[in-house]
Amino acid sequence: MSTTPSAFDRAYEELRARWPEATEERDVATPYGPTRVHVHGPADGSPLVLLPGGSATGLVWFANAPALGRRHRVHAVDLLGDAGRTERRGTPLKGADDLTAWLDALLDGLGLARTHLCGHSYGAWLAARYALHAPQRVDRLALVDPTQVFAGFRPGYLLRALPSVIRPSEARARAFLSWETAGRPLDETWQRLYALAATVPGRKLIVGGRPRVAGLRMPVLVLLAEHSRTHDAAKVAEQARRVLPQGEVTVLPGATHHSLPLAEPGELNDRLTRFLG
Repeated sequence: MSTTPSAFDRAYEELRARWPEATEERDVATPYGPTRVHVHGPADGSPLVLLPGGSATGLVWFANAPALGRRHRVHAVDLLGDAGRTERRGTPLKGADDLTAWLDALLDGLGLARTHLCGHSYGAWLAARYALHAPQRVDRLALVDPTQVFAGFRPGYLLRALPSVIRPSEARARAFLSWETAGRPLDETWQRLYALAATVPGRKLIVGGRPRVAGLRMPVLVLLAEHSRTHDAAKVAEQARRVLPQGEVTVLPGATHHSLPLAEPGELNDRLTRFLG
């Protein structure tokens, strides 16, 4: 029996079409269910795993994949517990330790003994946790406007987010996105996908404490959005430099939290490419 695609499904497929033509779609088996990974770049390129922010899906990296995929084998992941094509099936998802176990299984399934790892927002929190959990598997770590890593959320940001969490709707998610980005133009297809993700039933984003990033020993890049409303970028940069004296910390001028990584991606792509080598 055929089913009619939902509005979210239609937006997902529309954004998927924005990826390079050679992109592969892989559903990787894990104990927690099959995980959707969008794979682009040369087969012999150094591996790079990209973890998105909440509601963004792995497709959010569509503006970064062409540049990063020149040298790297890019693996953009739909997060476990979030909207997208990754399914929860099998081992229950209960806590942050399940997320690191899921990533262990995902890297095994992708055949990646080691990889570069990059995350944005919630994905950066997860990337930092994983790098501490399995440092032998992470060559270089890039954190793009990470949340709950160097500082907590601004109370005002949480208050603005609350209506779209308690009573999720496309309109509320769009209003929140517009507020955080100060009305900055965003890709309409991705914006629709993000807003519709809030209405997908069964989402279960796992949250946890801040990772002890002072214990990171691999090279770390921290890219912060100058006008992020999730936190004070200048104060987060100061904290990041203090706990990661060997790290590279940069504030991206003009950027907001939710406009990353897709809006005006040139500087972000350049900095990631230089850091990853």
